Amino acid sequence: MGNEHLSRMVLQQCGQYGNRDALASKVDGQWKKLSWAAMADQITAAAAGLLNFGVDVEEKVAVFSQNRPEWAIADYAVMCLRGVTVPVYATNSAEQAEYIVNDAGVRIIFVGGQPQYDAVMRFFKGNSTLQKVIVFDDSVNAEKSDSVLFFSDLLKEGKASGNMDEVQKRLDAAGSDDVCTLIYTSGTTGDPKGAILTHGNFFSQFRCLDEGFPMDENNIALCFLPLSHAYEKCSDYWVQTHGAAIYYCENPALILDYFKEVRPTYMVGVPRLYEKMYAAIYEGVEKASGLKRKIFNFAVRNGKEYHFRRLAGTFRSPFLRLKYFLGYKLVLKKIRDVLGGRLNFFSAGGAPLSHEIEEFFLAAGIFIGQGYGLTETSPCIAANNPGKFRFGSVGPLFSCNQVRIAEDGEILVKGDNVTRGYYNKPEQTAESFTEDGWFRTGDIGHIDDEGFLFITDRKKDIIVTAGGKNIAPQQVESMVGKDFYVEQIITIGDKRKFISALVVPSFDALEQYAKDNGISFSSHDDLIKKPEVIALYEQRIASNTESLSHAEQIKKFRLLSKPFSQEDGEITPTMKIKRKVVEHNYKDIIDSMYQ
Repeated sequence: MGNEHLSRMVLQQCGQYGNRDALASKVDGQWKKLSWAAMADQITAAAAGLLNFGVDVEEKVAVFSQNRPEWAIADYAVMCLRGVTVPVYATNSAEQAEYIVNDAGVRIIFVGGQPQYDAVMRFFKGNSTLQKVIVFDDSVNAEKSDSVLFFSDLLKEGKASGNMDEVQKRLDAAGSDDVCTLIYTSGTTGDPKGAILTHGNFFSQFRCLDEGFPMDENNIALCFLPLSHAYEKCSDYWVQTHGAAIYYCENPALILDYFKEVRPTYMVGVPRLYEKMYAAIYEGVEKASGLKRKIFNFAVRNGKEYHFRRLAGTFRSPFLRLKYFLGYKLVLKKIRDVLGGRLNFFSAGGAPLSHEIEEFFLAAGIFIGQGYGLTETSPCIAANNPGKFRFGSVGPLFSCNQVRIAEDGEILVKGDNVTRGYYNKPEQTAESFTEDGWFRTGDIGHIDDEGFLFITDRKKDIIVTAGGKNIAPQQVESMVGKDFYVEQIITIGDKRKFISALVVPSFDALEQYAKDNGISFSSHDDLIKKPEVIALYEQRIASNTESLSHAEQIKKFRLLSKPFSQEDGEITPTMKIKRKVVEHNYKDIIDSMYQ
């Protein structure tokens, strides 16, 4: 059995870094920091406390919470006992949480705040497996009992338990083949499935990340995506292998405030975040004077050339350095300052990201390492890195896996990072692998002559029009979605004559546009029906997609007055649109575009 184990790793780091900051979160408006030494004390105390409840080897323990230090501590405590952590998205409904609890056979669940506690209480009494609820937040209005206790009480009980020798005994027996987590796929089609991931799966990722990205104990990572997401979970483990500190973003809506306060050097994000930042900046540029636009474009143009040459190790002339210095002082520094001023690189995945946005951030000295992977590949298969990248691709393949392209274009993968399968679902597991053991990703793509992987689209999402044209909807949606006035978009057109779209406006931006242009309105429903607003979106959609072929261009669209939501079953907790649900919910509106 291999010696690579996440809890052993983090406790070793705790011993090495002692009083340095390990974790931080916002409490009553102030950043509260936890040292590595204090983190170790809490991990072992929580593990000892869980032994009081008889947690066994390979037992599944759920965590249903927003991002916070206790999430990580509970995770490591469960793994100290060779248990298996089962993440539940903080935004999941009671029904969704109960499905995971039942499917994984969860007996003990950690909950974050009042919404998660209330959700669990809605099914707790009638549930056949769930026995214990442990509440992270002491301010939650919870009724303490033999079945409900606070995390602070768990720590006290653990310290007084005398179980530390048994915790160490479990940890000594732990290894890389142990299962560390069941991460439930977000399920754009069908019920979620619990992907089985081992400690060895994650350590294979760390070796690949180390090959391409700089990371050490002086870095500060901002934890933005939910810890229930394989991408964020793996990223946090990785930075902790290097002793970096993690600051938790509990409320994603306040991300710009977090940037200013934390001033991170690294963050994992999704393309939508970068698209919105890019759109907001360019909206300001559109409104600026002609001279300011020229200065902005001058700075970005020379910033791109400077950093492309810097990363390639090629000559940067004194004249280029001068132009870059001027552009940095006048424009680019302001962009970096919005993100805290210290950010070295972003990591991006989960959806396509336009190469224009990648190049724009590079101009300001911020490298976006767009990558590709799935929960089942823990998660990365490929990623651009500062030493080897091609914008527009998802980068070179990770050395921990192999990739081949099937006859129909599907990406198949095999390697140390690939899941064993789905928990309690042998049929779905068998369907997900070829007869010779390659995992079917469900994505379409190709590898170029230099080894860069390109993703075309999800295999199931490809639109085949009535005229037989194959359209990749994500490409179209990415081009429109980067617009300042667009919050969400879904393209339609399978077995239909042309491509259409449902568009959810960014109402903050649209309302300001209406005020600036004297467009009166009484509600969002009223606003989206205004001829001037429809004309605005018609022009912007056409402009953003003018490089597409005639068949790919959006011929008709409808504006919607409310966003697609998780409550209506239209998006997953990872913000992916469930196409079939949206098409069902908006069938009448869609049909009206084809009459």
